[in-house]
Amino acid sequence: MKNLNRFSTIKSKSASSSISSDSQSASKLAIKSEKSNDALTQLGWRPFFAQQLVDEQSRHFLPAKVMACHRNKFEIQTEAGELTLAITAKMLDITVGDWILLNEDNHFQQRLARHSLFSRKAPGSKVQTQLIAANVDTVFIVSSLNKDFNMSRIERYIALANEADVTPVFVLTKADLCDDTQAYIKQILSVFPLAMVEAVNALSQESVTSLQVYCGPNQTVAVMGSSGVGKSTLINSLLEDTAQLTSEIREDDSKGRHTTTGRSLHQMPSGGLLLDTPGMRELQLADCEHGVSETFEEITLLAQQCRFGDCQHQSEPGCAVQVAITKGELEVRRLMSYQKLLREQALNTATLAEKRAKDRSQSKYYRSVQDGARSLKGK
Repeated sequence: MKNLNRFSTIKSKSASSSISSDSQSASKLAIKSEKSNDALTQLGWRPFFAQQLVDEQSRHFLPAKVMACHRNKFEIQTEAGELTLAITAKMLDITVGDWILLNEDNHFQQRLARHSLFSRKAPGSKVQTQLIAANVDTVFIVSSLNKDFNMSRIERYIALANEADVTPVFVLTKADLCDDTQAYIKQILSVFPLAMVEAVNALSQESVTSLQVYCGPNQTVAVMGSSGVGKSTLINSLLEDTAQLTSEIREDDSKGRHTTTGRSLHQMPSGGLLLDTPGMRELQLADCEHGVSETFEEITLLAQQCRFGDCQHQSEPGCAVQVAITKGELEVRRLMSYQKLLREQALNTATLAEKRAKDRSQSKYYRSVQDGARSLKGK
């Protein structure tokens, strides 16, 4: 018979005292569990993650949320408090927002499955995927209401959000410096009629209250946008904090300089978590075909009506896309943006796939060499 209480070796003096003791223990455990669940819920814990603790061993592990990602370490949070973890080879596929499990020594054991993931091709000449953030519910795509406003750049961020299966919200900053905010809003709604658009003065906490509806308890919101659009100022207002210093806007180029260098999660007064990411001067898409197709859904549907299945939508006969452009139903700019992103993601995806295959081949070769060396050593 299994020992039902392996931590107890002393028999109780009476049945009544045993029942009383058990009742008190159960009550304490229930209170502790409730407090534990509350602490985890504030970090975004939900049934999706709890249901992954299926075996007896994993139930004894400690869930932890990755709150910040640095070059060689993670800042994590558990129900007991904050910890720092050095990044090891087993943790290279972890990013900010991930839920991980720790053993009793606070050592990493495994990463839980994600419900969403932002990634891109690493900037520069690196041939690798860069993980941006995991387990995000809503993304604020930030753009400033000035000459830096760019629909093609916005479409790039929307493709990223669609691929990650995260709800996008357009946040247009510097509304206090713009004479005609509606003109910019109309540009967005002409392309994305059902879009949620908020024009705000990021310097004003009162102005950004319209965003609180997305920032409630158990919600994680990412803030993304190019450098200089007022992301850090917006974050400071949402956090009711001035931890991130932002300089004044320079009149010559309408840009703001900020100090954000890493990706980190912050608790908002509204109860949700806010994820800050550095301004992205380069956002190269990879493994993003679905996201691009969904972002340009009207072109995807038109392409299905073309006479030829491999139509490039240039001058081919029977091209439904070109017919739509001729009728004024589709912008040429929109088609060019679609084709550019489709080519980019296809090229980057192929390059990454080639690198993965090469890495697997090298790994297989190294293992065979090691096996051969061990075999010779044993003789």
